[in-house]
Amino acid sequence: MEKTHDNVWENCLHIIRDNVSSQSFKTWFEPIKPLKLSENILTIQVPSQFFYEWLEEHYITLLKKTIKKELGPEGKLEYSIIMENSFNSTKPYTVKIPTSNRKDVKNPSVAMPIDLNKSTIRNPFIIPGLKKVNVESQLNPNYSFENFVEGDCNRLARSAGFAVSQKPGGTAFNPLLIYGGVGLGKTHLAHAIGLQIKNLHPGKTVLYVSSEKFTHQFIDAVKNNNQNDFVHFYQMIDVLIIDDVQFFAGKDKTQDVFFHIFNHLHQTGKQLVLTADKPPVEMQGMEQRLLSRFKWGLSADLQVPGLETRIAILEKKLYIDGIELTRDVIEYLAYSITTNIRELEGAYISLLAQASLNKKAITLELAKNMIDKFVKNTAREVSIDYIQKVVCDYFDLPIELLKSKTRKREVVQARQIAMFFAKNMTKSSLATIGMHCGGKDHATVLHACRTVNNLMDTDKRFRAYIEELEKKLSIQ
Repeated sequence: MEKTHDNVWENCLHIIRDNVSSQSFKTWFEPIKPLKLSENILTIQVPSQFFYEWLEEHYITLLKKTIKKELGPEGKLEYSIIMENSFNSTKPYTVKIPTSNRKDVKNPSVAMPIDLNKSTIRNPFIIPGLKKVNVESQLNPNYSFENFVEGDCNRLARSAGFAVSQKPGGTAFNPLLIYGGVGLGKTHLAHAIGLQIKNLHPGKTVLYVSSEKFTHQFIDAVKNNNQNDFVHFYQMIDVLIIDDVQFFAGKDKTQDVFFHIFNHLHQTGKQLVLTADKPPVEMQGMEQRLLSRFKWGLSADLQVPGLETRIAILEKKLYIDGIELTRDVIEYLAYSITTNIRELEGAYISLLAQASLNKKAITLELAKNMIDKFVKNTAREVSIDYIQKVVCDYFDLPIELLKSKTRKREVVQARQIAMFFAKNMTKSSLATIGMHCGGKDHATVLHACRTVNNLMDTDKRFRAYIEELEKKLSIQ
């Protein structure tokens, strides 16, 4: 069988595959293309000078042995380096570089010699001075699916993320854009997807990077004239996770380079996972061509967690930390902190610190004092859910009954009292209060408040109820 550049390189790859890890093979040998075989000299094409330098530094001995085995003692290797300019209309050009112990090839189109001794590390995640073949994923092992509590507020996003982790690049959710407010779990879910992919597909290169770090790396690449190596590095990633893409807004050059990387990854079946604080339609300062690509896959939102989810999050946290809290303390935290998960966890940590530093048992009173002192912005306003809980506990009624359509006298009165306190102690609209109390309209809420005020003026026993409930609801 006549030797061709294709079958010679294919035979070389069989040998190389047995001598390097699967990840190294995928990263450093699969992208190589054989170009020609002439006079026992095999010419291979590599994507960049950085790629060439890495092969020379880490795999030259293996390459020499492999080439000599296939082509004999006189076998030699020559590199053809493609430098792709993605930032203007300049055509790609090829630079042929003779390696040590190989035939010199002159290229008259190159005006200046290329310095092969530059110490610049092109991989933006490699610390200068350290040699590392595999790309570090930058994932936080604590942000796993096991630690992510599912609820109505995040079910779609979690389900889509889990589907992506099972078959990265092989679902309709590419890109997967997860969006939502601060502290609702976007970063946690993004890390969870990456970790699951690493577990199920160890051969894939997964990388998590914040938009800020991506931008800084690109700026450094421009300063060092390494834009092509920067682009090539990101084009080698199998699963790219970019956090907070909204910070690309107004950065035209960064958006441009990300556009090229996005296109390459998407067209080659690689997976993209993005997070943002708002859906694409609401992003300002972003190029339309980039926004249109964000819409190619699925945009899934994370909403403010409901009461049950907040309680479940706290219970999960307690289980992981091996700590026990009474049910009333857990519920008080969940009822009081309604804005986001990050503040809920912050209140929980502050409570533990308070108890530990002051050597006190964690009681409901301590929880109230802590929330007043450490989480003032959220604690000053009691939630409607908490008001309903306190009222129902006081009258020994199930909260489901309060929210039902029943017209039983004792339930109607408890419902009216809950509406009264919700109007006086929260900033919620009358419509919102009515919705929380069994789907009533704003007129019903106004009527309830007038009824409670009238009864307080005419019924001493009823006024005593209100005063006791006010003390229970007070967090002063």
